[in-house]
Amino acid sequence: MKLEAEHNDEGEVTTMRKIDIPENGFEQPPEIAMPNIFPIEWRVETPKLAEIYERAKREGFNPSLIAWDQLNPEQWSRDERVAIMYWWAVLSNFDSSGPPVFARAMIRAFETHQEDPVRKCFFSITRDEAHHEECCQRVIQRLVPGGPLNFTPTTVLEKAAHNNISWLYHNGARYWKGFCRAIERYPLSILFTSFMMGEVASSSLFHGMARKTTNPVFREIFTKIGRDEARHLQICITLLEKESPRLTQEDKQFVTKQLRAGFVFLSMVLWEPPDEFWQLPPYFMPNHRVLLDIAREAGLGCLTYEEQAENWKLAMARVSRIVERWGIQFPAIPELDIKGVEVGDITAEDIIPVF
Repeated sequence: MKLEAEHNDEGEVTTMRKIDIPENGFEQPPEIAMPNIFPIEWRVETPKLAEIYERAKREGFNPSLIAWDQLNPEQWSRDERVAIMYWWAVLSNFDSSGPPVFARAMIRAFETHQEDPVRKCFFSITRDEAHHEECCQRVIQRLVPGGPLNFTPTTVLEKAAHNNISWLYHNGARYWKGFCRAIERYPLSILFTSFMMGEVASSSLFHGMARKTTNPVFREIFTKIGRDEARHLQICITLLEKESPRLTQEDKQFVTKQLRAGFVFLSMVLWEPPDEFWQLPPYFMPNHRVLLDIAREAGLGCLTYEEQAENWKLAMARVSRIVERWGIQFPAIPELDIKGVEVGDITAEDIIPVF
């Protein structure tokens, strides 16, 4: 037993507390089995990530401060409102998966004891994605109360939009199940690459839509989301730079397949989806095109088929240049006449990317 004195501000002894020290010294607790979030630690290995996290705190936006009262539903016809709502519902199929996907990745980063800035960067992306989802929610509810699915469609166009959205969410559910299995199987370095594909494409998409939309509220939303996505891309690139020396040849081959999976999955919002992965009825795409045409003509800012294809090509070229520095081959994208490595069919088990 050892006595420890406590002193007041004047240095006078006020109390004596007993510290119990066993004769043979303190015992150590059992070793913590991994994965686990304990023991807590805050080491920093990549100062650049800490800097990006600080930027995220300054640059992040509050959806509540957007001038939603200036988004007047009456400026559009009922069909136009439904079509615009439909595009935001398509976006929500991806953006609404963002918060849980990155929250899972954040938890995984804690469990595998990644450095503190990695965990905080994943937290910042989770917060940003929740804001993006909120923007989808607010636009949809303002234009079609009860949308995207909890409204009663009465016209043919409304019924087509409602049914298409149901099919989108069916496929989103398949993606989520696959992702939940993948997060436990693959190292974070592979997940970083999968995330990067979505961040490159989404950043260019939103900046393009901000230029084309005729609505100031949509322009503000697209500009703010595009800025977030560009920052997310910087996080993914920095993480990959850190992890690249540890990538095995097998990891690199899997990353190549993930890049193809990113194209397959994200083409639903960025272009038109290939036949792989997606389970859709034959009328889905014709109705999808009609709805997007109406939304585009109403001033939403949707890119045309050709503009989307060009946007994808530019994004692919950028990703290709990024991964080449780590000896990762780019997959063939025959839909866009991009040559590369053949990776075979993409199934629900292969889809890890997020938007």
